[in-house]
Amino acid sequence: MTRPTQLPRPDLVAVILTLDEAPEIAACIRSLAAWCPRILVLDSGSRDGTVAIAGAMGAGVCARPFDDYASQRQAALDMVAAEWVLFVDADERVPRALGEEILAVVRDGCNEDDLAAARIPRSNIIMEHTMQAGGFHPDFQLRLLRRGRASYKEAARVHEEARVDGRVVSLAEPLLHYNYASWQEFHSRQRAYIRLAALDAEPPPGLPLLRILSRGWHTFRWRFVHLEGWRDGPLGLWLALWLAWYYGCLPVLLALLRPARETPPA
Repeated sequence: MTRPTQLPRPDLVAVILTLDEAPEIAACIRSLAAWCPRILVLDSGSRDGTVAIAGAMGAGVCARPFDDYASQRQAALDMVAAEWVLFVDADERVPRALGEEILAVVRDGCNEDDLAAARIPRSNIIMEHTMQAGGFHPDFQLRLLRRGRASYKEAARVHEEARVDGRVVSLAEPLLHYNYASWQEFHSRQRAYIRLAALDAEPPPGLPLLRILSRGWHTFRWRFVHLEGWRDGPLGLWLALWLAWYYGCLPVLLALLRPARETPPA
């Protein structure tokens, strides 16, 4: 009797960045454990039991103080030994069909040296509504990386994306993102993001009020009209308006208020 051929263990580790994610971490790990050979939680000082839950579920746990998202992801790339790294947030879930597609890419990489990364379509569920447009669907994320061909060293501090050297493929199965259960959570997270993004913001030329209004209008028009945020009804409208404030108007305002950077001596 011929035994079925066993596929080699994929050289892959899933990395979850955490800070006080006790309500989410178990479901996230559970969605990975059925198919992913290794899971690492990189924690930045949780005090709510996140680390204990992750350890009890068999995930590896490391700790690193948080400075910004790009640095945290780069630290994960530097500390793991696997050839491939899958980044997953605690409020995301990886369905088995997506897991199988990821494993196929990792195995293809054994025979394709130029294969460097994969973009994964993300389906955002906001306040129990599965988003249809507005930049929330399809929300492609560069999350599966060949470690030797990817770096976050030149990425933005927030909404960071790795720079990769090689071919990038796009997957078909969605990553599920349980994003913003309430408006309170939405505003809290946007304030945290904007504090980091403002560190890199430079004031654009022109009159201050016109700069603020122009950036806000262009951000709103991009999400609500170009990306068809109107398809999500009143929720799509409010999200487009608030994101125009947080990512259009507010960065310009903060850049104008920030003291001028000193010019280094010649």
